Amino acid sequence: MLSSEHISRYKSLDFYARQVVEGFITGRHKSPFHGFSVEFSDYRQYNTGESTKNIDWHLYGRTDRLYVKQFEEETNLRCQLLIDQSSSMLFPTECHGDIEHPNKLTFAVYAAAVLIEILHRQRDAFGLSLFSGQIDQQTPCRSNSVHQQYLLGLLDGLLQPVDKESHRETSLAETIHLTAEQLHKRSLVVLFTDALVRPDEQEPLFDALRHLRHNKHEVIIFHTYDFAHEVNLDYDSRPHLFIDLESGRQLKVQPEEVADNYRRQMTDLFATLRQRAMQYRIDYVPVDIAQGFHQILLPFLLKRSKI
Repeated sequence: MLSSEHISRYKSLDFYARQVVEGFITGRHKSPFHGFSVEFSDYRQYNTGESTKNIDWHLYGRTDRLYVKQFEEETNLRCQLLIDQSSSMLFPTECHGDIEHPNKLTFAVYAAAVLIEILHRQRDAFGLSLFSGQIDQQTPCRSNSVHQQYLLGLLDGLLQPVDKESHRETSLAETIHLTAEQLHKRSLVVLFTDALVRPDEQEPLFDALRHLRHNKHEVIIFHTYDFAHEVNLDYDSRPHLFIDLESGRQLKVQPEEVADNYRRQMTDLFATLRQRAMQYRIDYVPVDIAQGFHQILLPFLLKRSKI
């Protein structure tokens, strides 16, 4: 079950959006709308009949024209959390549910639970999407306690024992496109995925990420992986049977014989993901789960809290 001890240790931190968002109550994040509070933004010409309290009389003395000060108001955040629950996220399978030595899905579940806790305390709205070959479950963005407990229940269900014979594939690009179409207000989208895509699937993935950014959503990608085994192919020098968790396909191979070519392909994939994220102004967070949950999440949240 989800451990409240590991979640509550982050409750004193804040979580800010980097760009403007659209909410429905006054909060702590910049809004695209203008009001008469918080931080000076711009001037606009005075309209006859409106209140004179925000007229800049010093500017009137210099220009002999009436201008009104505009200020950026703040708003609450709408955050949609997307968790890849395909079978590859269960690697390493023996670590499922273990927060001290998490697999990729366990990290995603606990990180999402921490963000929900922080967002709820800030009165921000949060929703959850679970996907594999399709969107398996999706909730709207809400900020109340009942909604929080419901989402924590969904996350807790992801930590329960799973049938290792079941195979869930990923439709990453399709899920992101659908999310971009369904979010009608500027939001923060947080994606947890291992991004294990074939070379022919990379451009569709980047097209989907561009779709989110084109719709003016802020995006954070937590790219989860086990560096030693999934990237560096660090295995004993003997034949191994590798099993694709998503398709069930099996391959018996000597790791040393394929290591150089494999590492080159994985290095290229990681470099491309990082480069495209920078190009699209996406916050890319590499997550080597071997480093441990708190060693990854805490520095990220401390960095965001300083925005």
